[in-house]
Amino acid sequence: MSIAIDRLNFRYPGGAGVFDIGFAVPPGAFCAVIGPSGCGKTTLLQLIAGFLKPESGAIRLSDVDVADVPPRLRNVGVVFQNYALFPHMTALENVAYPLKLRGVGAAERRARAGEALERSHLSGFADRKPSQLSGGQQQRVALARALVFRPRALLLDEPLSALDAAHRAAMRDEIRAVQREHGIATLHVTHDQEEALSIADTVAVMNAGRLLQLAPPRELYDRPVNRFVAGFVGHANLFAAKVGAGGAIATDFGPLYSDDPLPPEGAAVTVLVRPEAMEVLAAPEAPPQPGALDLYGQVTRDRFLGSLRRFDLAVPGGVILGETSSHAPICGVRISPQAVRVLPPEA
Repeated sequence: MSIAIDRLNFRYPGGAGVFDIGFAVPPGAFCAVIGPSGCGKTTLLQLIAGFLKPESGAIRLSDVDVADVPPRLRNVGVVFQNYALFPHMTALENVAYPLKLRGVGAAERRARAGEALERSHLSGFADRKPSQLSGGQQQRVALARALVFRPRALLLDEPLSALDAAHRAAMRDEIRAVQREHGIATLHVTHDQEEALSIADTVAVMNAGRLLQLAPPRELYDRPVNRFVAGFVGHANLFAAKVGAGGAIATDFGPLYSDDPLPPEGAAVTVLVRPEAMEVLAAPEAPPQPGALDLYGQVTRDRFLGSLRRFDLAVPGGVILGETSSHAPICGVRISPQAVRVLPPEA
């Protein structure tokens, strides 16, 4: 069971939509889609589910083009942000409902719904209605309902956004475990980057209706394809720079060096330095390191975030965003060549 999108286009009357989208989610893989509000990620999910009809392009589920197939015949499981449970039905009845629509007999659908609830750790809640369940329990009922009819693909539309942080972390691990158990190609639309990076095999970044990058989480974070992706995924220092002689990269802060390949001398580039990639200097005049740039200044904001602290360091040339787990005083930062990523000139 797989999801494959090929040159997919859809436009709303106002001009927004999705444009020339193409990618695939192999059988058993988990793909998260992220991007700013209005980027088209929910539109993409609705197109795959069949709630919207594309202007052009193919939507293949298990190698079958379903672009013109109505939603009820696509055999796709969908979990919505608000769960969309029927308030007058019990948990068991909610889970069994897709089987009823497919003509499964009462005894079999009750047995299969019961098994789905048991796998979701809800066997003791079968007779409760949604109003009698917690948010996490409702989410598990919705997930069980989406899986009970053994769908071709699973689509998740921000299903964890209504949960608090502790329950959200637990539920995302549970969703991943259930998805792996069933081996279903899954597309997960979310605004939570941590959620996307922590559970997905690949992450798709969208902006203005276009797919900018599809990559494994580590590659996406370490090797963004352009300035937008670099700035959107995680925290970033992004500097306008120019390639100089001898591999030096001229910035407003001073010359940087990088282990990345460089374009020709004189090329304008964008430099990416992740806050956690810099070494924090706790004392002035630290012993120099060849190829590294030491910047000293004053901390203007120091944010305590539990296991780490994020700080703004005002230095000659601007402000640097840093991150450390140390509680020691901060006098400066050291930017080594290993911390410097060079984005292409067109970024």
